[in-house]
Amino acid sequence: MDTEPAALGRIRAVAHLLDESIRVPGTSFRVGIDPIVGLLPIAGDLATAVCSLYIVAEAVRLGIPKRTVVRLLANIAVDAALGSVPMVGDLFDAYWKANVKNAELIATAVSDR
Repeated sequence: MDTEPAALGRIRAVAHLLDESIRVPGTSFRVGIDPIVGLLPIAGDLATAVCSLYIVAEAVRLGIPKRTVVRLLANIAVDAALGSVPMVGDLFDAYWKANVKNAELIATAVSDR
């Protein structure tokens, strides 16, 4: 299908933006806007969770199995719940990288077809 590579590219781009778009100076560690926006109590984590749902919507459009969709949603739920804990949650967001995990799950599901 011609749409699969484009959809996977969009998924990877959003995941990269949310989880790995900024290199921490002096290190090889990368963070995205998720932990940064997450510094805003509740609203920040809610906003990034909504952005993460875009990835799930693309996965559903690609016909990813329901079991994988449930795993995607679970990753987002863990990210939103634990990420909303003040300060500690932002560190968790920086390491958990739910969107990158979800992009990998989707790419695996697409290649397994």
